[in-house]
Amino acid sequence: MLARLLPLSASVLLAACATTSPQPAASVAPSPTPALTTPSPIPTPTASPSPSPSPLMSATPAPTVKPTPKPGLSETQARALLNQLLPPKIADRAGWNDDILDAFTALKVAYTPENFCAMAAVIEQESSWQGDPVVPGLPKIVWKAIEERAGKYHIPLLAVQTALLKPSPTGQSYKARIDNLRTEREMNDLFEDLAAEAQSLKLPLNMKNPIRTGGPMQVSVEFAQQHTQVWPYPYSRKGSVRSEVFTRRGGVYFGAAILLQYPAPYTEMVYRFADFNAGRYASRNAAFQAVVGKLSGRELVLDGDLLTYRDGNPVGTSSTQSALYSLAGALGLSRAEIDRDLKQEKLLGLSNSPLYQRVYALAEKNGQKYPRASMPQIDLKSPKITRKLTTEWFANRVNWRYGLCLERLK
Repeated sequence: MLARLLPLSASVLLAACATTSPQPAASVAPSPTPALTTPSPIPTPTASPSPSPSPLMSATPAPTVKPTPKPGLSETQARALLNQLLPPKIADRAGWNDDILDAFTALKVAYTPENFCAMAAVIEQESSWQGDPVVPGLPKIVWKAIEERAGKYHIPLLAVQTALLKPSPTGQSYKARIDNLRTEREMNDLFEDLAAEAQSLKLPLNMKNPIRTGGPMQVSVEFAQQHTQVWPYPYSRKGSVRSEVFTRRGGVYFGAAILLQYPAPYTEMVYRFADFNAGRYASRNAAFQAVVGKLSGRELVLDGDLLTYRDGNPVGTSSTQSALYSLAGALGLSRAEIDRDLKQEKLLGLSNSPLYQRVYALAEKNGQKYPRASMPQIDLKSPKITRKLTTEWFANRVNWRYGLCLERLK
């Protein structure tokens, strides 16, 4: 997920996990689907990720109990349906079927064609059904990152490469491992070893693992770590949660959680795909920003972020916040009340807040209707990207694959 997935606080995750069935919105204007080319699937990049509304607080982990699926199809029926929906030619088809079904069962996500196809579409877009995605040009990307880090300490790259001739825990030198990198999992393991041996390498560099997302669905490592604090991880593991993200079963499990284990107020699945890339409720929030901009006469960036954060805490005054302050009198709300409701921007509860309801009521008082969801306008940036991509491109591309998957039911 290198998705622009927002790290969520424990309280946000608990609220999101309370129900997993999509909640229909009153009126959602679907986004037009542009003409599509057929680019090579790439991991979803990070687009200026913003922190969660609050830092991760201590939470009492959910009891470790055997999860049960939601009412509906039996597990046998669900397995048969999923087998029908998976692409006909993928390696280890049975293994993918098991991992997806196990994730749905553990997370209590409904066995439906729509949910299965949503998963299939994201996996196909993010990794082309590779459990450990291959990243073209990975050695070059890593050496560039190391060179930039060394440059901050005025250390020549050649000196760093000489230090990295030291044997690593695998027996290969670090330099050899970098030169032969192919997959994200290999890269993650490399940086984990580098971080552990930073002192013995005698390099005054910050060797902290920079990899924030990975696996077949490009899931945020931070999201996975926080999710396990509020929902029992169903699989036994020897390593860290981070390591699980880079496995197929762990990547699928956490991918299903971020994509489907929260109530979304959309009638079109494409907005879930946008949220997967831009952060939960980003599509709802972008539509809200558009209405606030129209009412206030201010031009707002429709990125789905209503507040600005530093280290998980609101800081300063965002442009959306400022625009709403200018409407305080018309809305009959104080600044404190506006701030109170904006803090729910990563929760379903914002939709039921006085702020949200009054903004739409004010905008629609003359009978004109405004959509409750729209595409977040975000440019995607990553060392892996060589052309201009956006959240809207990603969401529409995944939605196209989603439609192809549903066609297999016919």
